[in-house]
Amino acid sequence: MKERVLVTGGAGYIGSSLVRILLTNGYKVRVLDNLSFGGESLIEFWLHPDFEFIKGDLRNISTVRESLQNVDHVCHLAAIVGEPPCNKYPQETQEINWAASVQLYECCEEAKVQRFVFASTCSNYGKMQDPTAYLDEDSPLNPISLYAETKVKFEEYLLSIKSETITRTILRFSTVYGVSPRIRFDLTVNEFTRDAASGIDLLIYGEHFWRPYCHVYDLANAMYTVLISPKDVIANNYYNVGDTRENYTKKMLVDEISKQIPTLQVSYKTMGNDPRDYRVNADKIKNQLGFQITRTVPQGIAEVKHLITSQILSDPFARKYTNI
Repeated sequence: MKERVLVTGGAGYIGSSLVRILLTNGYKVRVLDNLSFGGESLIEFWLHPDFEFIKGDLRNISTVRESLQNVDHVCHLAAIVGEPPCNKYPQETQEINWAASVQLYECCEEAKVQRFVFASTCSNYGKMQDPTAYLDEDSPLNPISLYAETKVKFEEYLLSIKSETITRTILRFSTVYGVSPRIRFDLTVNEFTRDAASGIDLLIYGEHFWRPYCHVYDLANAMYTVLISPKDVIANNYYNVGDTRENYTKKMLVDEISKQIPTLQVSYKTMGNDPRDYRVNADKIKNQLGFQITRTVPQGIAEVKHLITSQILSDPFARKYTNI
């Protein structure tokens, strides 16, 4: 009997990549999504015999209970994602990222779900105190945005639960990039590469601030890795997802883009104080689960550049390619 996975936010940037991975590896997949950014990313799966879709709001408990019928595992990605949209819609952010997530988990307990994998973020670290250090999973969390605050709050909720009914795992995602069924261009690597490949000069703010980066496929694959890992290893555990070698400043990103687009013109502007500045160590997930990335930032730049120069997208600057 095939196991069934519910993917909340499965029509999204990472979620649609995860759906593809799960179907390829023999799972039944049910997606719950309100289609805020459309459902085109799911069309390729529509006729797959193991794919199901429910359009609905995570805040609606009857819809949540319906989506959990006969579900073995849940990969929870649905959220208001990123600082700009969270700041623009603070009430919805609290309702979805926090209250509805708690409701979802409680319904998972009712439905006797076996595993619950939560997509969190490395933004939870905020700003590193030591500019020469790398932050690991036991470094202090310092959320400095509403987005990170809701992620940290739900992490703390999951880790506080005493019940052993469900195996809970938290994945703190690095900053994502790359091509997926639902492409986004409001992400640093994708946006910079799109603009550079379109002949637009770049103006970079805060070029020396650090972030960890990880390809969208690899972030999705990390969730699949958790599903196939031993329960005693992943239970109530949390992981940074990425690769320790894939930490970059914005200037380093631009230098990599310039190698592939030599005509790029760049200017830099000093930024007084970016509250987010962190390098992340991701060795734990590699050592405990055998997880390894399959793509690097230069490879991601190449695939986004090819997407733009091929002109397959009629308007890569369309609003539908952003979360803002």
